Amino acid sequence: METKTFDCIILGAGAAGLHCAATAAKRGKSVLVLDHAKQAGKKILISGGGRCNFTNMYTAPDNFLSANPHFCKSALSRYTQWDFIAQVSRYGIAYHEKTLGQLFCDDSAKQIVRMLLDECAEHGARVQLRTNVTDVSFDGQEYQLDTSQGTYNAKSVVVATGGLSMPKLGATAFGFKLAEQFGHSIQPVRAGLVPFTLHDSDKAQFEPLAGTACDVIAASDRASFKEAMLFTHRGVSGPAILQVSSYWQPGESVHINLMPDADAFEALKASKQQQPKMGLKAWLSQHIAKRLVSILLEREKWPQKNLADYSHAELSSIAECLHNWSLKPNGTEGYRTAEVTLGGVNVDEVSSKTMQSKLQPGLYFIGEVLDVTGWLGGYNFQWAWSSAWVCGESV
Repeated sequence: METKTFDCIILGAGAAGLHCAATAAKRGKSVLVLDHAKQAGKKILISGGGRCNFTNMYTAPDNFLSANPHFCKSALSRYTQWDFIAQVSRYGIAYHEKTLGQLFCDDSAKQIVRMLLDECAEHGARVQLRTNVTDVSFDGQEYQLDTSQGTYNAKSVVVATGGLSMPKLGATAFGFKLAEQFGHSIQPVRAGLVPFTLHDSDKAQFEPLAGTACDVIAASDRASFKEAMLFTHRGVSGPAILQVSSYWQPGESVHINLMPDADAFEALKASKQQQPKMGLKAWLSQHIAKRLVSILLEREKWPQKNLADYSHAELSSIAECLHNWSLKPNGTEGYRTAEVTLGGVNVDEVSSKTMQSKLQPGLYFIGEVLDVTGWLGGYNFQWAWSSAWVCGESV
């Protein structure tokens, strides 16, 4: 068993850990990255359908959730999306904007992992996989890490272990426990960017719609998002739902605007005048997903008659429902399918300029382990790059 001493040991070979390692190594620091996984960057590899939505052109502090919404501002301003895009371009990785500023590799997420590993190799940062850390201690001068591959010492330790999302990829609570060991508090954690499940009665009613997608505005009491919603066998998903899930609290309803690009009341009144013999079902089929129409008619118990036979009050009530359709989730699918973990290490106990602990010298936290959670669409990767860079510049 070997004992080695490094300037910096980084726990976690994901997006944040690898980027931090290369950044610190460029400054001449001796760096060791440890991870229990067999492969580096596993979450990168599966992201964006295997093409990695590596950043968002419109990244701004408003795209992040945290108990302290100001914390992310410094890092995001000092290492921006354009800095990472420049690095991707230097490596000749072709990319495209899919929608709403989301940038994806043309070819494969493997290119991003290869770039990060090449950066580490070029500057001498060592990446060691299949290594379980069993104990971390501090003697007042340096850290000692006992692992399955030996004992290592370092002046600083960077915790880049991520959150609890996608346990099949190796996610654990290790980073949170380590933070608590050194006196840090943890903001309550829960699954974010996650599909909703429905109560049994709703699930039975909507199950025939599995696979049906429609453009909506999904809203909670705190935020709204205009994107696609997808019915699943267990509930609802799709970008609009994943986004709003991060703002949802158990017991709340989610409000769905099924006609986000039109005024349903005005459209109904116009059709009543122009096509008075048209039935409501036929009219709805022109404006929302056809498979949803029958279920909506049954669920809302709207009388089926020609548009001419509806009063303005009835049409107003129908329009209100179409713009503010209420669904009450039973819960979420949890960490198994969640893209991120909400909550994490309390950022009030961490320096926003360096990511160093305010409680424990030489201890740093970056990426998802912190209480900073981005929207869907490349924002969480940008937080990984930004927090990793400012940390790598200061360790």
